[in-house]
Amino acid sequence: MQPTMRVIAGQAHGQRLRAPRGLATRPATARVRESIFSRLAVRIDLAGIRVLDVFAGSGSLGIEALSRGAAHTTFIDSSRAAASAITSNLVRMGLRSRARVMVQEVRSALRELDAARARFDLVFVDAPYRKDISAEVLRLLADGGLISPGGWIVIRQYTRAPGPPVACGGLDEPLTATIGDHRIAFYRRPETAPGEG
Repeated sequence: MQPTMRVIAGQAHGQRLRAPRGLATRPATARVRESIFSRLAVRIDLAGIRVLDVFAGSGSLGIEALSRGAAHTTFIDSSRAAASAITSNLVRMGLRSRARVMVQEVRSALRELDAARARFDLVFVDAPYRKDISAEVLRLLADGGLISPGGWIVIRQYTRAPGPPVACGGLDEPLTATIGDHRIAFYRRPETAPGEG
């Protein structure tokens, strides 16, 4: 049985997050989310930003960002049960109008977003631990130009997973933190590419 999860701060503070049933989804605990957002708070202003939540599960990270002032979050998950849980959470918290939920395989979804010239200021990547493709997703994000200048990518992995993924596509080397059995890596796209400005 999964523990009760609640939004930590902001507009939806204290509201319960519903997660899809089963073991396939492992929502970010309050401790992990608090650690991620406290580190982000000194690096990026969440007010008005555009967020992408990849392998979204319950949507806990993207919803936390919305609650704290993000303008819009796009959630990607291939599971219909996850998408249903995310949508339910968004509706109950009055956040549905500021979100898009894509029920799609991640590679296909990222290609679609890139073709539409979507750009994000903050991206969360929380790949399934049994099939950790974080490094591949990082390459797709960086090489595809989905990250705005000055934008951040946050990757959560189990500490047993290989990594953190090597920075690519002009991203800065990651800042890393270990929280329990999770490793969090923070990557930033510089404001200007090497050789510019």
